[in-house]
Amino acid sequence: MSNVLVIESSARQQGSISRDLTQAFLAQWKAAHPADRITVRDLAVEQVPHLDADLLGGWMKPADQHSETEKAALERSNLLTEELLAADVLVLAAPMYNFAIPSTLKAWLDHVLRAGVTFKYTETGPQGLLTGKRAYVLTARGGVYAGGPFDHQEPYLRQALGFIGIHDVSFIHAEGMNMGTEFQEKGIAQAKALVAKVA
Repeated sequence: MSNVLVIESSARQQGSISRDLTQAFLAQWKAAHPADRITVRDLAVEQVPHLDADLLGGWMKPADQHSETEKAALERSNLLTEELLAADVLVLAAPMYNFAIPSTLKAWLDHVLRAGVTFKYTETGPQGLLTGKRAYVLTARGGVYAGGPFDHQEPYLRQALGFIGIHDVSFIHAEGMNMGTEFQEKGIAQAKALVAKVA
């Protein structure tokens, strides 16, 4: 049995292509792995604050010096990090907003990329501590960006995940979502075909 952590980051609950891909992925995954435990964290419903002085204080100050807000910020970061540590499989669902990931997903990453917990500094540079995990990234994009200079989604997420030791990462892009019905239908079909293959 594996633990699967799903992170939803679309601002929309209805009409979201990335959420539709998530549902397709989970349907396939549950059929293939019925004993797995699945945890879903929806960053649009349970918003994670952006990195601030309270979180930095919670990380850096001794426990007996924490203010109430720093203590709460640390507890939130610990919860999110523990979910990630417990996961064998990570699924990130991310629409492309302004060529990159939603700020809600960036805020989640800021809570879980933690020195001494998910990575460590060594004499030869940073070393990820979350080896052995797999990740799937499901994206929805208005245009066609894969492999191009305006795609700041995939390179950033590959680097961020690799930094904490997750190198087995599969990207599934639904592209051309705002380029007309034909492009949209083709993009969704291609993405769902890849979902069926990997899940």
